[in-house]
Amino acid sequence: MTKAIWKPKDEPDFSQVNTLKTELNAPEIIAKMLVQRGVDSVEKVNRYFNPRIEDLHDPFLMKDMDKAIERIQIAQDNKEGVLIFGDYDVDGTTSVALAYSFFKDKFDRIDFYIPDRYEEGYGISIKGIDYAKTNNLSLIIALDCGIRSVDKIQYAKSLGIDFIICDHHLPGNLLPAATAVLDPKREDCDYPFKELAGCGIGLKLTQAYAQVNNLDERSYLQYLDFATLSIASDIVPIEDENRVIAHFGLKIINQQPRLGLKKLIKVAVNKEQLSIGDLVFYIGPRINAAGRMSDAKSAVRMLIASDDETAERYVSELQNQNEDRKLVDRQITSDLKEIIEKDASLLNRKTHVFYQENWHKGVVGIAASRAIELYYRPTIILTKGTGDILVGSARSVRGFDVHAALEKCSDHLIQFGGHMYAAGMTLKLENLEAFRDAFESVGEEILTEELLTPKVYYDAELDVIEVNHRFYNIINKMGPFGPANMTPVFYAKGLKDDGTGKVIGKTAEHLKLNIKRPSGAIPALAFGMADQFLAIKKADSFEACFQINENIFRGSRTLQLMLKDIRFTNDV
Repeated sequence: MTKAIWKPKDEPDFSQVNTLKTELNAPEIIAKMLVQRGVDSVEKVNRYFNPRIEDLHDPFLMKDMDKAIERIQIAQDNKEGVLIFGDYDVDGTTSVALAYSFFKDKFDRIDFYIPDRYEEGYGISIKGIDYAKTNNLSLIIALDCGIRSVDKIQYAKSLGIDFIICDHHLPGNLLPAATAVLDPKREDCDYPFKELAGCGIGLKLTQAYAQVNNLDERSYLQYLDFATLSIASDIVPIEDENRVIAHFGLKIINQQPRLGLKKLIKVAVNKEQLSIGDLVFYIGPRINAAGRMSDAKSAVRMLIASDDETAERYVSELQNQNEDRKLVDRQITSDLKEIIEKDASLLNRKTHVFYQENWHKGVVGIAASRAIELYYRPTIILTKGTGDILVGSARSVRGFDVHAALEKCSDHLIQFGGHMYAAGMTLKLENLEAFRDAFESVGEEILTEELLTPKVYYDAELDVIEVNHRFYNIINKMGPFGPANMTPVFYAKGLKDDGTGKVIGKTAEHLKLNIKRPSGAIPALAFGMADQFLAIKKADSFEACFQINENIFRGSRTLQLMLKDIRFTNDV
């Protein structure tokens, strides 16, 4: 694994830090971190620490929202059937669960549809449109997909089926001819926040409907938990409207979780208080596993379950599918290591494109992320699709736009789509080598040694003596954490284990240390760093970048350090 470079975040304006420190009577380190995050006035601090439902934007600022609500009400008046259509990932399934739950008592005939990842692929499908036609469902509300489905929407139109598209992906040159296209990323849309997840667009649709029909705001706010799951799993910036949604959505998840989620949380993590990170690492993968390994409809059914038996059945199904997913993931990762071991010259390449025909289609994206953890190169994992067609997923490193790179290689591809750090593609087997070479050529043009070196950015230097519950409580109130508001990372030197540290984990991969300090040792966890244990024991001291966490067990609260990276004096 490539050693990371440690870098302090850019120093904020000292005068702003000093002013905020004085006005808030806050520790300098807290004022500094706030200014680093753009929270540089008392007014902004109040909004940052105290999100309000009133800070949600007017949904009718979104282009076509009036058309969407008008078409929904026409469907109601005409007793039309409605199909809620969504993608098979967490954002898609939570979007479907939200829209279906909100509208199910507002239509006599309503159904939901998730395309099969393997038979239909991503986005709007002909099969899904045909399903709507067969079942006399003349309005399709599509969530987290559809913005580039120009031909599919035209096909639906020819069958007398209208579409309302609720998407958050970048539009192409031509918008589909839907009745309404809700997407803040439209160039002609003046909506003040562009980074909602797909489920967030669905939430705005229900908010608009509630406003027009004078419904209590609780009619849509009760689904903030779904929108928060999508924010976490789709890794969108947790700022502006997303911060409001995540703040209140986490309260629902932690205080009044709906039946299916409550049971899933118990088997997945069993913590008293979940963070955005817990949703990312424990809950999202289990919901995603349905679409990766089998049928994503089971994820929706878990989310909307209204009785214990149904909830338990689908939670058990998701848990089993996630175990299967982990086995497949480990096997592909093992295969990748073997490929590199057999051909060490691959480590000299700027990019990696791997192919094996028997790799599982649903796990290639995760495998690409694993490869980046190991080798820190933009990585594409391909497997066999239908006939001589290969399908795959790309993941990238900071500073390399993989979508733009694929655009430069598009002559060798059948189709591709995605964004800066993740994408999917299909190509013919006969074009594999040409594509691999073309992708590497783009990498050679752009990727410097610095870009191919992972970075750990830290907010400030902090002596572990200063880690206490008062300090942690202030840090904790800066959440929810995620992109655009990351969990603070600190740097400390002169660290030493008290001699009770040990290797832990089923496969002995992790470390549990106890860091010496005058007031008593503080526990520290270092995931995946068991190979550093002997060096830690021998060294006079070591340095670390870390986050602060609170472990709650049987009512007892203990602070611990979560080590992101460690190094010794001679490493610097």
